Amino acid sequence: MDSNLIEAVTLGGTAADDFSVVALFLRADIIVKATMVILLLASVWCWAIIFEKVLRLRHLNARANDFESAFWSGGSLDSLYDRIGAQPRDPMAAVFVAAMREWRRAAAKGTSEAAIRLGLADRIERVMQITVMREMDRAERYVSFLASTGATAPFIGLFGTVWGIMNSFQAIALSKNTSLAVVAPGIAEALFATALGLLAAIPAVLAYNKLSRDLDRYASRLDSFASEFMAILSRQMEERD
Repeated sequence: MDSNLIEAVTLGGTAADDFSVVALFLRADIIVKATMVILLLASVWCWAIIFEKVLRLRHLNARANDFESAFWSGGSLDSLYDRIGAQPRDPMAAVFVAAMREWRRAAAKGTSEAAIRLGLADRIERVMQITVMREMDRAERYVSFLASTGATAPFIGLFGTVWGIMNSFQAIALSKNTSLAVVAPGIAEALFATALGLLAAIPAVLAYNKLSRDLDRYASRLDSFASEFMAILSRQMEERD
């Protein structure tokens, strides 16, 4: 099956003695090549996700800081809502806008005080929870690919390794030569597939754990803001009574 390897050894072993990354890839079997390409693409995509999520989380936290400064500045919530408008710039502002929209809708309908006490608080709380979940779904998009890559890439690399070792044994059988010159190139190709699997899996696992913690902290921050804002609205409802 690995006729190129046998031919290289027969001609003097010059090609088989080249253990550079490019040479290992070019000498590999089509199955091993496909495995290497899949792992390389997965690694590139993982790094793209990592950089995008790190920058996005930094951006989201900065926007949340700006919004909290405006929210707790002591100004009117109505003026803040009018200033943000229908296009909130970050998830925390989106939670605020969703709650204020429901609050204003109830006020515009002239809802009675009893009806407000019974249903408005629940509706506002439910709207904020839905908004938090929707915004977190957007923030967590593609993060699961890191976990999948970390779990499967070593096994994909192992598959390439097993296939490459099988080719090496077949090369030994066809050449009837058990010298290291026959075995080493095939083993090197096989181990290179394992190395690529680990190269894709290790950063993916580390990044997934780090991003998961950061996203959980951001989600807790949104939940805390929603609870604090709900408390403020509840006090205003009580003052109406």
